[in-house]
Amino acid sequence: MSGRGLISSNQSSFSFAYRMVDVVIILSALLLCQSVLLHVQFDSGYFSAGLIAVVLFLILGESLQLYRSWRAEPVSKLILTTSASWGAVCVSLLTISFFAKVSEDFSRLTIGSWMVLCLFLLSTWRLLLREILREMRGRGFNTRKVAIVGLNDAAVDMRNQIYHHPEMGYKFSGFYDDRCHVRLGEDFPDDHLEGTIDELIEKTRKGKYEVIFIALPLKAQKRINSILEKCGDTTASVYLIPDFFTYNLLHARLTEIGNMQTLSVYESPIFGVNDIIKRLFDIVFSLAVLSVIAVPMLVIAAAIKLTSPGPVIFKQHRYGLDGRRIDVWKFRSMTTADNGDTVMQARKGDNRITPLGAILRKTSLDELPQFINVLQGRMSVVGPRPHAVAHNEEYRKLIPYYMLRHKVKPGITGWAQINGFRGETDTLDKMEGRVNYDLDYIRNWSLWMDMKIIILTFVKGFTGGNVY
Repeated sequence: MSGRGLISSNQSSFSFAYRMVDVVIILSALLLCQSVLLHVQFDSGYFSAGLIAVVLFLILGESLQLYRSWRAEPVSKLILTTSASWGAVCVSLLTISFFAKVSEDFSRLTIGSWMVLCLFLLSTWRLLLREILREMRGRGFNTRKVAIVGLNDAAVDMRNQIYHHPEMGYKFSGFYDDRCHVRLGEDFPDDHLEGTIDELIEKTRKGKYEVIFIALPLKAQKRINSILEKCGDTTASVYLIPDFFTYNLLHARLTEIGNMQTLSVYESPIFGVNDIIKRLFDIVFSLAVLSVIAVPMLVIAAAIKLTSPGPVIFKQHRYGLDGRRIDVWKFRSMTTADNGDTVMQARKGDNRITPLGAILRKTSLDELPQFINVLQGRMSVVGPRPHAVAHNEEYRKLIPYYMLRHKVKPGITGWAQINGFRGETDTLDKMEGRVNYDLDYIRNWSLWMDMKIIILTFVKGFTGGNVY
C-alpha cells in the first residue's frame, strides 16, 4: 500500500543542516583548542569525547526543543536553552570521565577551553542566523502573501499571529468566505471579506497569493474538499487550521501505525528518550538532595517520635502515573492518618495538626521523604502534585480533563505550586486553577522547564499563604 495522502513530519533539509552546523562547531572547536591553540596531540580519546558530546547535545537539544522554530520566541530563551543543553553535556562528560577514571588522560586546559568556546560559538551562530533572517524579512525579502479562507475565531487568531510576528515572513492580505457579509459582520464587525472563495482562487492563479490557510470546522468536510480541489488548480501552499485545536489537546503529535497516520489527542510528552532523560535527572537530583538532607531528616524523625505518638512516616494512597495507586511518603504532621474514602484537607486552625507538624507543613519539610519515592520510581522531582484518592474521585466528576494530570508521574514540586496554587484548595475554582497549570506543564514540558520550576521553588515555593 502506498503512503499517498499521509501527513509528512516537518523535518526539512534545513533542519538537518541546522544540526550539522552544531556537529561541525563541536568537533572543530575541540580540534582548534587541542591542536592549534594548545598544541596537544590529537588522539582517539579526544575524538571519542567529541563524538559523545555530539550525540549528547543532539539528544538533549531534541529534549529541550532546541531545534524547533524560534522565530516568535525571545532571544534570551534561545540562549538559555542552548546554554542548558551544552551545560548538561559538559556535566555528563565530566561525570563519565570521573567514574571511568580517565580524567587524567585529558588536558584540563584543553577541555575547559573547548567547553567555553563551544558555548560561545553555539550561541553566537544562532544569534547571527536569527538576525539575518529577521533583517531579510523586515526588508520584505523572503515574505509570502497570505489569504485565509473563513472568518471565525481561528481565522482571526491566525491573522493576529501573522501581524504580531512579521519575522515569520508572512504578509496577511485578507479573509475570503462564501457566507454573506451581513451574517459574518454580526460576529466580526471589525473585519471584512475581500471576496468569495472563487475570487480568491482566481487571484491566486494570477500570483497574488502564495499561501492559503483554510480555517473551517472539520465537520464541513464536503466544503473543505471542494476548496482543496479548487486550490489544486493553483501553485499556492495550502494549510488547514483544524478546529480540534480549540479543544483541550494534551500533547499533540503525529504517530504512524503502519501506513496510517494518527494525531494524538491525550498523550504524554515524556516518552522514549525524554523518559530516560527525565528519569536520570530525577535519580541524580534526588541522590544529591538526600545526601544533604539525610541528617536533618533523622533529626526531624526523632523530633516527631518524641513529641507525639504514632509512626514517623505517613504513607497515603494516591494516584500515580496512568492513575495507578501508589503510596506517597510524608513525615507525619497530624494526630490522625486519614487514608480512606473520605479525606478532609488540612485547614487553618486544624486541631489535627501537631505543633511540630504545623512547622513541617508550613516549610514543606514534611515532604522530604518523597525524594525516596522519586528513587523508587513512583514520583518525579517535578510534576503535578499527587492528591489523595478520595479527592481524585471527587474532582474527576467536577472538573473536565482532571485525570489527564496523571499522564505523567506526580512531583514533589510543580508548575501549579510556584504559580500560587499550593496548599488548601477549599473552592472548586482553586482546584480548577491547579489542574489548568498541571495540564499546561504537560503540554509544554521540557528538561529546562523542570530546572526552571526547581529554581523557582527554592526562590518562592517552600512556603505559602494557603499552607496549613
